[in-house]
Amino acid sequence: MALFGKKLKQEHKVMRQAERAKGALLTEYHRATPECPHPERWSMYDSMTAEAEVLEFLRTLVTTVKPDRVVETGSFLGVSTLWLAEGLKQNGFGRIVSCEYDPVVFRKAKETIAASGLEAWIELRNESSLEMQVDGMIDIFFSDSDMPIREQEIRRFLPQIKPHGIILMHDASSHLKVVREAALKMEAEGLISVILLPTPRGLVIAQKRTGRL
Repeated sequence: MALFGKKLKQEHKVMRQAERAKGALLTEYHRATPECPHPERWSMYDSMTAEAEVLEFLRTLVTTVKPDRVVETGSFLGVSTLWLAEGLKQNGFGRIVSCEYDPVVFRKAKETIAASGLEAWIELRNESSLEMQVDGMIDIFFSDSDMPIREQEIRRFLPQIKPHGIILMHDASSHLKVVREAALKMEAEGLISVILLPTPRGLVIAQKRTGRL
């Protein structure tokens, strides 16, 4: 799958950097954007995992909306997966299905999750988000895989997302463009309603328009 070729090499590089950092929080270094002129006010564990403040937001979102089923694409090292799972554990119910395409990164994520004490809340899969099958309806969908396929992911899973479910798309800054433009395109088509959070890398919060009361 040529689409993933370039990303795999970058994932391995960042994975090694994260291992050397040993979980230390670093200052966010993604470039400033008009909507987020001071990215240095945020923190990160590595350049691919969501910003630390976004991770806190994800956990709080889970404890706020009380989902039964969370779906995440692009587990990477499993950090965001664990923050989502912490929210599920606090709720006392629910499950997250998360996929990582790269087998090397998947193995590392699986090790991290196995050592976390949160494995019971997580189903981690080594497969493409465009092939992954999920049973039932989805309460929270977190799209964080290869940026060029985020739009395909949303369109593919949209019928399974509940009318009041939450759609999240990471890496939606005006600098990165691809995800932001995809979200706004789907909004223009009347599929979803979008809020653009001004974080360093950008975060879309959306809901689908059909079925809402």
